[in-house]
Formats: sequence, structure tokens, C-alpha cells
Amino acid sequence: MNLSFGVCNLSLVPLRTEASDKSEMCSQLLFGDHFTLLEVGEKWSRILTEYDEYEGWIDNKQYVKINQTAFDGLSNAKSILGLEVFCKAYKTDNQLLLKLLAGSTIPHHVDDLFYLGDTRYKIEGTIVNPKYSEFRSGVKDSAQFYLGSPYLWGGRSIFGIDCSGFSQMVFKQFGIKLKRDAWQQAEQGELVAFLQEARTGDLAFFDNDEGRITHVGIMLDNQTIIHASGTVRIDPIDNQGIFNAELNRYTHKLRIVKRFS
Repeated sequence: MNLSFGVCNLSLVPLRTEASDKSEMCSQLLFGDHFTLLEVGEKWSRILTEYDEYEGWIDNKQYVKINQTAFDGLSNAKSILGLEVFCKAYKTDNQLLLKLLAGSTIPHHVDDLFYLGDTRYKIEGTIVNPKYSEFRSGVKDSAQFYLGSPYLWGGRSIFGIDCSGFSQMVFKQFGIKLKRDAWQQAEQGELVAFLQEARTGDLAFFDNDEGRITHVGIMLDNQTIIHASGTVRIDPIDNQGIFNAELNRYTHKLRIVKRFS
């Protein structure tokens, strides 16, 4: 079977559950996010993302096809955009083409020049090579970069983000791959036996009345969590869960804590 591949060549595009602009947005693709094409229609394509193996539909006007070599190159790419609101990307004729967001994947580059598909780009911004060794010291600042960002179901950027998109994008800054949904992330990492043993960067997961994990946040210490709920915010946490002082009640029931470094 011959596989076909594509890559997002725009700043930020929706990934939808069905082939329609009216369909729910289940996630977003950032520039450089690449994927396998499972089904190509007249207006929409069903895809499987390489980064987190997430399936959905993307508008055919919002990606370009690439070959196996380019796909493999993106899969092996080490560089992403660092924690800036956006970076400018120009075509090599100095035409401003895009404003790229934190966490976007940057292909192999020389002097801030690179190709994506058939287009040559020049970046003005901070390109970083994520280092796992810096996670423990840097995760707090990385998480607080998103502080105040509005909650958006399926969102993965500072302009709108959901709880699991938040943890995924923060961890990406350190080369740690998380799955897309909270319940999937809860299956990764190592279990922390007690909340009192939690450290900066651990993930806390929360369930609903049916016992299904529906929320995740990043521990700043063993008494404080940063998470996306209405907005990316910092709240106290105890063995019962997250306490929202503004509402004067617990909003999320603690299930487990997981460690990734």
C-alpha cells in the first residue's frame, strides 16, 4: 500500500471530527505538524497526525502534500519555535508570509532558512532544540507562558487552548511527547503514590462522576496547579482536588498524579 503524506503550512488550522466546517474542532495543527493521509476527498482529507497519532479531518486548502523523505525529515526534526507569542516567517523574497506560534515544528534549517514543501522560508524568532534535561528547571516558566490564555476546546495555542493541549504544548518545549487527550496522557508516565510527593512538572488528572478522566493540569508544587479551565490559571490543590477560591468550591476531583522526569 502506497501511503500519502501532508504537512500544515499555515500558522494554525482546525482538525475536525467530521468533514465539515460546522463539525466540532477536536484539535489544531500548527505549522510543521505533519500527517499520514488516510482518505482524500474533494474538499476534505481524513488524516492521522504523526506527533500524537490523532485522527480527524482537515480542509484540503490548509495543507500541502509532501513525499516520504520530507515526512521522515519532519519526524526527525529537533527544532521548534520557543516561547514567543509569534515569530515572523518570510519567503526568501522578503514577503511576510506567516506569523508562527510557539511550539511550531521547524524542519532542518541553516541560518534560519528552511524548506517546507516547495516553499523556502526565513524565520525571525527563537528556534530552540528541546532538552529533556531542562524540564525540571524550566517547566514552570514554560507553563506560565500560557497564563491567561482563554480555554478553547481542541485548542493548542496561546490564543486558545484546552487542558490537555496545554500540557502537551508545555511538555513539547522539552522534547516530551504527550498524547492529545487527558485520558490518553494519564496512561503515560509513572504513578506518584501521594499528592504530598508531587514535584514541579508532575501531571495531575481528574475524573468525573462516572470515573472517566476529563481534566489534566501541571503541578507547580505539591499544593499548587496550573491548568486550563475558563482560562489558564493557577489554583490550590489538595487530596480532594482543585479548589477555586473565586467560586469558593472544588471544581475538579483528583484521580491520580503522574511523573514524566
